[in-house]
Amino acid sequence: MQTDKIFYSLFQVFPSIFFAIIGETNINPSTYEFVSVELKETAFRIDGVFKPVNETPEEPLYFVEVQFQLDSKFYRRFFAEIFLYLRQNPSVNFWRAVVIYPQRTIEPDDQQAYRLILDSPQVQCVYLDELGTTNENYLQLAIVQLIITGEEAAIDRGRQLILQARQELTDEANKKQIVELIETILLYKFANLSREEVEAMLGIDDEFKKTRMYQSIKQDGLEEGIQEGMQQGKLQAKLEAIPRLLALGLSIEQIADALDLTVEQVQQVVES
Repeated sequence: MQTDKIFYSLFQVFPSIFFAIIGETNINPSTYEFVSVELKETAFRIDGVFKPVNETPEEPLYFVEVQFQLDSKFYRRFFAEIFLYLRQNPSVNFWRAVVIYPQRTIEPDDQQAYRLILDSPQVQCVYLDELGTTNENYLQLAIVQLIITGEEAAIDRGRQLILQARQELTDEANKKQIVELIETILLYKFANLSREEVEAMLGIDDEFKKTRMYQSIKQDGLEEGIQEGMQQGKLQAKLEAIPRLLALGLSIEQIADALDLTVEQVQQVVES
């Protein structure tokens, strides 16, 4: 799974997720734009920058990096990009840097050159496996942690979060966004499955296929990856998908409905 891509896609559509991660729940996400910045005359690119409409000490510019792979020289590159950006953009005065790690073991040991700034409030390291879940932002943080959940547990966890969102959230627009977010993360995690298998597992309907996140996945070429392995409409391919869907915990009736088969057809495969 391309973890940095899914994070940046989520931040673009749901900026409130980022501010929940860093604990800044009082900031209005609508006052920020999430962009990727190409630094002039260099090979550097800062993939994640939250640019405020009006930069203030309370609403600074945020540099964001998602780091899921061990890179011994990461901080040297990261801070070089930041300070080059500040040189090329002299209007920026208030800024913070946020690094998102899956766990502490991924953070590089090469820190001495940047010890003072790493210890300052200007830089924040977030470890997803250590995130707290307060009542105010429980769902958002639990959804982000779904990204680092193993595949076997992710299915049940995703279903639990979708059920919880539908039961607890009263605002229909917010509820739809949360459900869409969970389904999107699982689509990324199970991109090796066929489209019909993923739809059966998650219960994705035609309404979800119209959402911005689903269309974004399709544009990125992930839809082709999801479709790989099954030629739509061929009975044999559908029958071969049944054991995998059973292993994912779907009932015979759910599989029959998802694959447009009869219960008898699914039952025959199960019995054989």
